[in-house]
Amino acid sequence: MRKNVKKQAQYLAAATLLLSACATQSTTPIVPVTPPGTTTMTAVVEEVTVANLPAVQSYVLGEANGKWLVIGGRKDGLHKRRPFEAFVAAGNNTSLYVIDVAAAQVWSAPLAGVSPAIAEQLQSTNMESHQRGDTLYVIGGYGYSATAGDHITHAALTAIKVPAMIDAVIGNAAIAPHIRQVTDERLAVTGGYLGELDGTFYLAGGQRFTGRYNPMGPNHGPGFVQEYTNEIRRFKINDDGAALAIAEYTAWHDDANLHRRDYNMVPQIFADGSRGFTMFTGVFQYDRDVPWLNTVDIRATGHTVVPGFQQLLSQYHNAHVPLYDPQQKAMHTLFFGGMAQFYYDAAGALKEDTAVPFVRTISMVTRAADGSLKEYAIGQMPALLGASAEFIANPAVPTAADGVLRLDALPATGVALGYILGGIESTAPNVFFNDGVATSAASARLFRVTLMPASK
Repeated sequence: MRKNVKKQAQYLAAATLLLSACATQSTTPIVPVTPPGTTTMTAVVEEVTVANLPAVQSYVLGEANGKWLVIGGRKDGLHKRRPFEAFVAAGNNTSLYVIDVAAAQVWSAPLAGVSPAIAEQLQSTNMESHQRGDTLYVIGGYGYSATAGDHITHAALTAIKVPAMIDAVIGNAAIAPHIRQVTDERLAVTGGYLGELDGTFYLAGGQRFTGRYNPMGPNHGPGFVQEYTNEIRRFKINDDGAALAIAEYTAWHDDANLHRRDYNMVPQIFADGSRGFTMFTGVFQYDRDVPWLNTVDIRATGHTVVPGFQQLLSQYHNAHVPLYDPQQKAMHTLFFGGMAQFYYDAAGALKEDTAVPFVRTISMVTRAADGSLKEYAIGQMPALLGASAEFIANPAVPTAADGVLRLDALPATGVALGYILGGIESTAPNVFFNDGVATSAASARLFRVTLMPASK
């Protein structure tokens, strides 16, 4: 959800590159500089053609046996500014999709034969999700509810058996036997993030939004209620395959640092070897409608703001991938395109746009062995892509932890890290204040990301 006002300029210090990146149709060459003791790699982004891919953004995804299960999200682009056009029900994704990239096949099935509560949640946008084993857990999400007669944030936890659901979609069988749902008001969150650490789930940030979006504010018809959680909600999910329940619920409340949504929370391995997450930027600040630029680390013991660091080149949720180098104790997180308050122009000058436009920047945040963070612009996407997309890792790439790929284990000949699926493609950097109909759209494009030694 977008709002925009002006703010003072901020600047990004020049930095050397740990990785370089190139993309098809990229016009801005970026020369990598290798710091001592590191390895320069090249991330190559190239389009892959698969017929009948769904055009969808802000969805959730499950994986099993080399196939992807795509659920929810929207079939249109960036939401419109005028309330009667924003988040219309006709833009809901009301189908389940199964994608087999290796076989270049796509199957679909309608959200049919399930309860209204399940069908309405699973066609909403900006749900939080996490897959544990064969089960995809889905929380919250925002969209029109015919039952409520209004746009709501769903107060529900839904469990989906991914392999069985994939088989049902492919075989045109009933989907209801593979879905279970419980309601819980504490889970009415959209635009947050869900992760799991040692059996505990972390529902971080986000908001509860009720009513139709209106950039003029909550008291201008049709009106709405917006409540940021300002929390990291921690709990266990008790699931015996039949009963489903939330247990051991606690919350860390922090008005100053957790007031953010529509961001990226990425698994991290810290320099001491411990695991956790980093909440990267997000929107909006209290006194100005601009993104937060700081980041928040989450460990099992609590959360802390990273001192002295600002992430400028990626603010909203976009496709991203974490890479860990145990030899250097360096944690790299790559961000592909999306939307950002800052970007580099063709001459290499850093520019600011408080409207937070769509950008082509491929950026990277590196956490060094001493715990310090630095940000690098490392290339460009082939178009204004990446926002509200997902990166799906290649299961053949070794992992150091859940979702974190091992940089040191990659072969010298290069390897496909994974794919970027869907998201929003925009026709111009700033389209939010343009009330035209052809400004942005949900993307039906698929890109393979390959990491190669720079000398190749």
